[in-house]
Amino acid sequence: MATTADQIMAPALVSTTTTSTTTTTNGKQQSLSVAATTMQPSTKPNSNSNTNDEQQMQHQVEQNNKSTSPKPNAMNSLKLTKMGSVSTKEKRVYKIVLTGGPCGGKTTGQSRLCTFFENLGWKVFRVPETATVLLSGGVKFSDLTEKEDPPTPTTYVYKDLPFAAPEHSLIDLTASCPRCLAKAASKPNGSEAYKFQENLIRTMVQIENTYFELGNSSARNCLIICDRGVMDASAYISKDKWEKMMAANKWNPVEMRDNRYNQILHLVSAANGAEDFYSTEDHACRSEGVELARELDYKSAAAWVGHPYFDVIDNSTNFEAKMNRMIESVCQKLGIDIGDRLQATSRKLKYLVAALPPDSEFPPFQDFDVVHHYLQSAGPKVQARLRKRGQKNHWSYIHTQRRPNVHGQARIEVKTQLTHRDYMNLLAQRDDAHFTIYKKRRCFLINNQYFQLDIYREPGHPRCKGLVLLETYSSLTGEALKNCMPKFLNVVKEVTGDPDYSMFNLSLKEDWSTTKKYCRPATAKGATNGVTKTPLVLNGQ
Repeated sequence: MATTADQIMAPALVSTTTTSTTTTTNGKQQSLSVAATTMQPSTKPNSNSNTNDEQQMQHQVEQNNKSTSPKPNAMNSLKLTKMGSVSTKEKRVYKIVLTGGPCGGKTTGQSRLCTFFENLGWKVFRVPETATVLLSGGVKFSDLTEKEDPPTPTTYVYKDLPFAAPEHSLIDLTASCPRCLAKAASKPNGSEAYKFQENLIRTMVQIENTYFELGNSSARNCLIICDRGVMDASAYISKDKWEKMMAANKWNPVEMRDNRYNQILHLVSAANGAEDFYSTEDHACRSEGVELARELDYKSAAAWVGHPYFDVIDNSTNFEAKMNRMIESVCQKLGIDIGDRLQATSRKLKYLVAALPPDSEFPPFQDFDVVHHYLQSAGPKVQARLRKRGQKNHWSYIHTQRRPNVHGQARIEVKTQLTHRDYMNLLAQRDDAHFTIYKKRRCFLINNQYFQLDIYREPGHPRCKGLVLLETYSSLTGEALKNCMPKFLNVVKEVTGDPDYSMFNLSLKEDWSTTKKYCRPATAKGATNGVTKTPLVLNGQ
């Protein structure tokens, strides 16, 4: 049995779209799948040679395409339609993480998601919280920190006990709590707790991989719901110990956070915005418990900041609407038309920012390098693009197809996670009418709201020079929305739905006043391609 961290995590680092094919080896037929054969290559391109590597691999792909008898490769079984579209008829395996502070609705959320997708004909697997599974076997954090006596009811002061979660009663101070274990691992004499935490993460990875493999072998579309994920542990371990653990196991955040799961759903604790409904089992609700629950909730969210599809489901609506918003978020990412079964409450918002303030003005953030390529499309109303996103030369790859409006419904996007090989093959279908878009994307959490700040970089069209755009999803309006916006940013105006700030239009090589490719929203009536457009000007730049 493999024991290294890379071998343990390997099954999860695969393409989301899975298609079976048959090959012959030593006279025997073997059934293979893209998900089992197209894992991320172990050699990552470095920052100096990344562009050359892409050009070289693209040249090789083009030469292979010209060959009269091309060799079979993983893309043969991906079944691409013409002009770079990934077939949406293939089986889907979609992996999500439900996370959040205490009393946020994770248990109910799992049940609702399970019922909803099973009614659609999907197979649903629910991965249990690994810490709870292991710690229910009798391990207690106090046993792992024997050099320090555990607190007693007579010495217990709730607000001075940083490793106690609000679920605990005064009697159950040595409970087998995952958060208590993580806090114990960060204490100076917590070497045993640290090692157990490391093994707990390894076990979590292995348990998840078992479910991921079941999903890959399922004949139906499969939704895999993880009760917390590997990054949750980083919320309760000191930064230096977490980095030490990552380095010792050769883990990196892009693989652990971005490539491992398709979507993260943070269900905000009732202690943050719905205090009247906050309660914990065997513990009377009080101000200290609520305050600590808020802190745990924020730390849990901060652990996932940077994931490309991280959705915060807050308490701005009642609980029933909160559950509907959670389901709606998953359906939107999957491109499932939910019709009028769920009321659309959350919308994407975009703002023009005048200039980038110093880094010191930001809350804790994650920066990513992002590269977008538009592909040739099957029609004028269909957009297909590739995205490469990463940190420190570790990358994730996504294919996105925007479908045209159907029966008056809003446009939807279908996103498919790719391997590096698939990404390089699809680059051969790049649309020369568009510039490649280079950005720095900064992700941060503030006022219980998740934001992405896109800072456009050269090379690109002059209209993109100095362009900074802020994006978020929210169901808030009016003053409530204004109050949650980051005050340290100089927001010029809201540009939601403005075609001048569409990445598709920004990347066009032709002048907007003459091109017929300028894309306008479907709701813009009476618009014609002859409308004169001028380049964006920011503060005289």
